Amino acid sequence: MKKVLIVEDDPQIAKIQRDYLAVNDFETDVAITGREGVRMALEDEYDLILLDLMLPEMDGFEVCRKLRETLDIPIIMVTARQEDIDTIKGLNLGADDYITKPFSPNVLVARVKAGIARYERLKQSGGIVAEGIVVGDIRIQTSSHHVFVRDNEIEVKNKEYELLLFLVTNKDIIFNRETLYERIWGLDALGDNATVAVHINRLREKIEDEPSNPKYIQTVRGAGYRFKA
Repeated sequence: MKKVLIVEDDPQIAKIQRDYLAVNDFETDVAITGREGVRMALEDEYDLILLDLMLPEMDGFEVCRKLRETLDIPIIMVTARQEDIDTIKGLNLGADDYITKPFSPNVLVARVKAGIARYERLKQSGGIVAEGIVVGDIRIQTSSHHVFVRDNEIEVKNKEYELLLFLVTNKDIIFNRETLYERIWGLDALGDNATVAVHINRLREKIEDEPSNPKYIQTVRGAGYRFKA
């Protein structure tokens, strides 16, 4: 049975999360402060952490930073404010996903299952190592958000890093432009789906030996893009 740590100070929300996860065969623990969440996460073994942002004693941002010093398990941040989404992305705190309140409990459970599944796929393929994620010639240091190709560091912008990390942690899965735009830029972001193609091309220039014939970030005609492991 998979085990999830819920870090949430609102007892009603915590109960909803706990009940729906229990129905789906998850074991759960609840921490009601940030400090308690850090302590429990480090003292026990969990498969995923659901982390609220607005917490007493220590907010979710600081909790995430502290946990990422030692843990590589998936962290899903839960936020009630739209502006926090940009902060999560902009600071590159190490969260794997986010969900906004009010949320559908079924969507929450689906995100939890997907997060754990992605993590397990990487572990089974040997993709998760102490210094981050390694796929082929590419190494992503998730703690510092640096990217290396054959041990040579390459400069990537925030959105390029987020897009690359998302594709790598979902390798061999095809995503269309609309889905990638929603996951990386958000539903309320200004721009259009052409932004995705621009960032894909920039990443290819930086990580591919032959950008016009990419080995890693491949175009699937009529469907979208995938990261080929």
